[in-house]
Amino acid sequence: MRHIALLTFALATLLPAQDAPYDAFPPADPPYYRVRYEASTQPGELIFPVKYTAWIPPGVKRLRGVIVHQHGCGVGSCKSGLTGAYDLHWQALARKHGCALLSPSYEQPEGAECQKWCDPRNGSGTAFQRALADLGAKSGHPELAEVPWGLWGHSGGGHWAGGMVLTHPERVAAAWLRSGVPLLTPDEKRNTIQPHTLPDAALKVPMMCNPGTKEGVTVKEGRFAGVWPANEAFFKAVRARGGLIGVAVDPLTAHECGNSRYMAIAWLDACLTARLPEKPGAALRPMNPKNAWLAALLGTEASPAAKFTGDASQAVWLPDAATARAWQHYVKDTQIPDTTPPPAPTGLTVNGNQLTWQATADLESGLAHFIIERDGQPIATVPQKPANPFGRPLFQGLQYSDTPAFPLVPMTFTDPAAEPGKKHSYRVIAVNTTGLKSK
Repeated sequence: MRHIALLTFALATLLPAQDAPYDAFPPADPPYYRVRYEASTQPGELIFPVKYTAWIPPGVKRLRGVIVHQHGCGVGSCKSGLTGAYDLHWQALARKHGCALLSPSYEQPEGAECQKWCDPRNGSGTAFQRALADLGAKSGHPELAEVPWGLWGHSGGGHWAGGMVLTHPERVAAAWLRSGVPLLTPDEKRNTIQPHTLPDAALKVPMMCNPGTKEGVTVKEGRFAGVWPANEAFFKAVRARGGLIGVAVDPLTAHECGNSRYMAIAWLDACLTARLPEKPGAALRPMNPKNAWLAALLGTEASPAAKFTGDASQAVWLPDAATARAWQHYVKDTQIPDTTPPPAPTGLTVNGNQLTWQATADLESGLAHFIIERDGQPIATVPQKPANPFGRPLFQGLQYSDTPAFPLVPMTFTDPAAEPGKKHSYRVIAVNTTGLKSK
């Protein structure tokens, strides 16, 4: 609690990602680090420039892994990757597991072929590993070059994340594929895409296919109608060989990410808890088959694997009971319940007439807004009207590829109604997206 005489309210104006130039990005001051590579003209190397921004949890002595938040295809989505490492909710997941949070931004020109980066065999996989080594050197965490990967990808980013599972299964702890999967068989409509092979090692990597229902499940026509058939084919091919793969159809959306982060973070949390090695440098641990739950494809009810009565070889795989319960809520209406309040804000300071603070997001439900109290009475919320055109309102807003709006919203407030010369007591309270308040 602090006492001040006057505060003024200020918030950044949100700029759509597609309007931001590639050189308009948040600064990469510690705990953030950034590297950029120019386009290559060498065969087999990445033909687009790319930036990689990483957040390192303050105070971590040795990283246990890296969580990658990979945007999709197109100029707007590529630019949205510039803020991915600054996402407070994804940082909460990374912090819990002692992982870095990394977000690439491929500088794909308008009309360029997305496969030139979203297929990791076209140079992006090598560039990614180069970035891990360089960011590790910059941050003083050389182990970043060797730790396991937890992957999340949207659209073309789903192609990339799935492709990394198939080409580097020994490094991937888990992969969430939002509206995009790699091809395993030739496709006449997309004959320029080289199919992947499915190695046995990839069958041990937990994967989740997460299409929107309007991408071919309930809406059979339109630009994204082919997403579900591709997801279904990939799921069935992997599951038929015993792969640890599930399907979580978003019941509200088309290609936008909607409220998927609340399921994706819960699922990745369970998989990282089970798989990250206890000792640095050790191999990833296998998932415990006794904990698995199964559900019918496109169903809404799950049961322990030992009690499942359907065809297990075509059933949705879920890592444990808690994740299965969250999945049952998600596939019905995306409203996953939460009973735990968010962490309280910290570091409240005064600089001139401005109140500033820090906060970490609630792992389960993120961060919706802050309540400002003066002398025990609420006087404002920050932001005044939390925005998100794709799902639950969020403090940081949300872009199409599930990254914070740009410019980033600051944790600041000013109080124009404070009485000059009078001391006031102020409190800041965090509120998560289910409405629960912090201390």
